[in-house]
Amino acid sequence: MASAESGRGTVDPPYPGEDSPRRSLLFTVRVWPEYRSGGRTEWRGQVEQVMDHETRFFRDWSTLVDFLELKLSKLQEEAP
Repeated sequence: MASAESGRGTVDPPYPGEDSPRRSLLFTVRVWPEYRSGGRTEWRGQVEQVMDHETRFFRDWSTLVDFLELKLSKLQEEAP
């Protein structure tokens, strides 16, 4: 069973053969089309880290990836 730890992520039980628990983050990603003039479609999105409700809106994949990499690097920095 996962439990919240300082609102930043969850601590999951270790996998068999591991000594320490695994930390994880949970995100929701929502993507929708915006219809523009001239028949163009632009995709928009929102990503939210579930535990701390930090949210980013994006118009391109690189913004989404940058946010995920930032959050995951912070998680790695906090690792024991």
